[in-house]
Amino acid sequence: MHAFLIAIVMLWALPRSARAQTNSPQQPAPIGAPPSKPYEPQAPSNELRQLINQIDQSNLRATVEKLVSFGTRHTASSQTDPARGIGAATDWVFQQLQTYAASSSGNMTVQKQSFVQPVGPNIPVPTTITNVIATLTGAVSPNRTYAILAHIDDRVTDVLNFTSDSPGADTDASGVAVVLELARVMATRKPNATIVFSLVAGEEQGLYGSAFEARQLAAASVDVEGMLNVDTVGSSTAQDGTPDAHEIRLFTEGVPTAATAAQISLMQSIGGENDSASRELGRFVKSVAENQATGMTVWLINRRDRYHYGGDQISFQQQGLPAARFTEPNENFNHERVDVQVVNGVQFGDLASFLNFAFLRRVTRVNAATIWSLAQGPATPKNVHLSLGVPSNSNSANLSWNADTDPSIARYEVVWRETDDPDWTYVIPVGNVTSVSFPFFAKDNYLIGLRAVDVKGHHSPVAFPTLVP
Repeated sequence: MHAFLIAIVMLWALPRSARAQTNSPQQPAPIGAPPSKPYEPQAPSNELRQLINQIDQSNLRATVEKLVSFGTRHTASSQTDPARGIGAATDWVFQQLQTYAASSSGNMTVQKQSFVQPVGPNIPVPTTITNVIATLTGAVSPNRTYAILAHIDDRVTDVLNFTSDSPGADTDASGVAVVLELARVMATRKPNATIVFSLVAGEEQGLYGSAFEARQLAAASVDVEGMLNVDTVGSSTAQDGTPDAHEIRLFTEGVPTAATAAQISLMQSIGGENDSASRELGRFVKSVAENQATGMTVWLINRRDRYHYGGDQISFQQQGLPAARFTEPNENFNHERVDVQVVNGVQFGDLASFLNFAFLRRVTRVNAATIWSLAQGPATPKNVHLSLGVPSNSNSANLSWNADTDPSIARYEVVWRETDDPDWTYVIPVGNVTSVSFPFFAKDNYLIGLRAVDVKGHHSPVAFPTLVP
């Protein structure tokens, strides 16, 4: 008994990322559940490994240092100065993406998306805000789209101070570096679905750039099935000096931001508070990006964002789109959104010297594994319904969903877990069909979902069913 207690204490003395990989063996399926096999993560393909190996740490560093060199990238800073301010930084990002697009044989296009933001919170005068967007068009399902986004702008302590030096190395030159590097390595490839690489402005003033982009995508009826916000991902050292260089946080919302009162009421009656489309996106990220190819653990945080804060993923969630936010595991707030100064011997400011570029490379690998796996795999099943059964108090489970026209679909799989499990634990292959019935599968006791699998073994994010209308 004494040895057992010592082992437990030693386990919990490990870093959280190490503990996460020390799992107990898969337990047999509970009594009363259909025959199932264990839920397994998706192994990286040779194609994905080759893509990941092209990610260049020196490029990431060069991007961060270049963005820092513009002095400030505040949304209200100069848009005409060729060397300082948001305009110069935006022009440089646009030129970089154009260079990558030139190698894409026409598959990648780049645009500036500009609009005038009227006077509002943190916008004292009408201000032109410019996003830079590169679109890599899908070869098979071009309307099915996945977006990866970071924000160009930065700030110091006073959100309206647009003249002081504001390096913005971590927040969010680190995220811009990730997005640009992924655009570079993916430009010459042809994904099945469309990938949008977005660099937006106005984030620090109130998510203005991302809100405009999300509204434009929704108005054009673009099928955005996932959005990744890469914001503050360059430092692996906590404020107390603790290192954590092999873990990245991923924030996902539970109750959807755009849920109506009726949808919330239905959720309360059937469950699913922990199974929003954004949260299923997070589980997908963990299943494809936590492996030896990335060298990282994905720490799923069941919050929309950090405590009482928000980021650009919210703009997409407001349009009813699945979205999640990557952020480093332990932020040092002495180095984020503060004036550059030394106080009592402590250096404040968002300086490039505080970043760990080997860590940033691994974060880029995680995002590469995620966005490429989404674009190469099948779409998330649509209109998935779970009926009450006949009679309505039946212990049966009857699922139905829309057929996918993608010819690469090999089968669908029912996934399920106990209600207190954080992730799916069991899989039941059901074939290339659009419905399945289980005479005895107590939906009161378990959570049930559905995913698609293609001929290469790529799986989609899970769709959590709603009640049959």
